[in-house]
Amino acid sequence: MHIPTHLMSGWCVANLFTLTARERAFCMAAASLADLDGLSRLFGQEAYWDYHHVVCHNLAFALLMSVVLAAFSFHQLKGFIIYLVLAHLHLVLDYYGSGPGWPIRYGWPFANWTWVNPWGWEFSSWQNRVVAGVFLLWTLVIAVVRRRTPVELLTPELDQRFVVGLRSLVGFRATQVL
Repeated sequence: MHIPTHLMSGWCVANLFTLTARERAFCMAAASLADLDGLSRLFGQEAYWDYHHVVCHNLAFALLMSVVLAAFSFHQLKGFIIYLVLAHLHLVLDYYGSGPGWPIRYGWPFANWTWVNPWGWEFSSWQNRVVAGVFLLWTLVIAVVRRRTPVELLTPELDQRFVVGLRSLVGFRATQVL
């Protein structure tokens, strides 16, 4: 599955709960940080095939990442649970959307629990595009209804300009939102 899809999945799930802007950003991180093991590509194609979906696509990484993000969250217990669920959503999306036969070594480094989907969708498949489209549409609905976008924490002014423009485009009165 593509990283932007993982980011949007975290954003969309975060908006189902009462969280701070920082916690919503942490949700996007929780939904996408497993792909840090993709940096193994910097060490060559063979390293990528050996370590992507291994080092960070597992229960141990999901727990560690969730604990760290929760430590910096206002809603620590709720945050921990949501971050852990989002880490697993990442694994589910990759299970289906990374290609047939691509393993996820869920138990690594302590056990050899491995998930393999022989019928997984190709990385550039129409199914992955549909999933990305659904999350994009959901993100736009959040912008209209909740009046915020995934960039709310980084660039609040741009966030609000986009929200006002999008709301105007879909027929809402274009008022400045503070």
